[in-house]
Amino acid sequence: MANGAGASGTAVLRELNRIAVLDVVRRAAPVPLRITEIADRTGLARPTVRQAVDLLIEQDWLVAVPGPDDRSVGRPATRFALDGRSRPVLGVDVGPHRVTAVVAEVGGRYLAVVRKAVGRSRAQDVLSAMDAAVRSALEEARVAPDSVAAATAASPGLIDAGSGTVTLAPSVGGWPSLAIVEHVSAVVPCRVRLENDANLAALALARAQGDPHGTLLAVQWGERLGAGIVIDGRLHRGARNAAGEIGFIGDGARLVTEGGRGELESRLSSEAIGRRGIEAAALHPRSDLATRIAAGADPAAAVFSAATRRDRAALAVVDEVAATFARAVAPVVLALAPDALVIGGGVARAGPVLARAIAEHLGERALVCPQVTLSELAEDSVVSGAVQLSTDDVWAAALS
Repeated sequence: MANGAGASGTAVLRELNRIAVLDVVRRAAPVPLRITEIADRTGLARPTVRQAVDLLIEQDWLVAVPGPDDRSVGRPATRFALDGRSRPVLGVDVGPHRVTAVVAEVGGRYLAVVRKAVGRSRAQDVLSAMDAAVRSALEEARVAPDSVAAATAASPGLIDAGSGTVTLAPSVGGWPSLAIVEHVSAVVPCRVRLENDANLAALALARAQGDPHGTLLAVQWGERLGAGIVIDGRLHRGARNAAGEIGFIGDGARLVTEGGRGELESRLSSEAIGRRGIEAAALHPRSDLATRIAAGADPAAAVFSAATRRDRAALAVVDEVAATFARAVAPVVLALAPDALVIGGGVARAGPVLARAIAEHLGERALVCPQVTLSELAEDSVVSGAVQLSTDDVWAAALS
């Protein structure tokens, strides 16, 4: 019995050593490490590290990398790096107008990004675009479907994490009927998660901020408007995963407009901003804004690009948009007192002119105004969060 306990204890110790070595190499990625460096960072003896490294190579977690200086005297020290392609992950952003699929190494490096437009928002059109995007991304990345270790799909609406279904999506008619998880699972036979798109964007934006202890209000702003809330590095979901649905903020007369959108979303979507831009251009036909729209530029993009050049007509639209947003979001900011408000989605390409205007108006309505920034991830913040959640799932299992 004592021998059995000793053998069991040795096996546990070896597993702990393996996990410690794998975690150190993971944190150092993509920089490879020598045995001595791994030993220093883990506090383990070099023979113990060597044994753990051999096991991890056998398990396809690590690969040996030749030393950088082949001209040195003697044999250069071999380094060891994460074999990111051994357990690739998949992230999919499923929207009513476009689907984006990303295949990435488990270390986070993207192998393929594929975007597919959805012709019409019918269920079959969305699912067909999703299937095509996923299969094309796998083919482009040269990744076999059965080698994908984890997958996450993003969707608008309220998500039931237990069943992996959309329970409510007022802004997209018929959306809850989409069998997103089933369709992705039919391509990649691994665990597939379904998450709210704004929540995934919040995870990506929080990681990009680099502050694991702060409170972040991450706004996903484009064709739709929603938000995710991250507190001390953890996503706050609220009852029935409904936290952050700021697109439905309004005067209380009705929750959903005739177009199926929330009141704030209907007033501040990129389409609505574009309409305001067209109206302003008509009133100011000699403005830079009018010139850009007449040349065929996307109206919303024209508003922000012209505002950057200090065009008065465009600046007036930006100020109106910022004031509307600030008035609606101020109660949320007062309740949460976030350290930062980060905007992702297509509107994030607006540039500093929008961030400054929002900060100015919000500063008049909040006791403590958060730092207002625009994410460099822009419309890719959702799929970035999906990839991140997939890689987190792989690492949680590997390091548990």
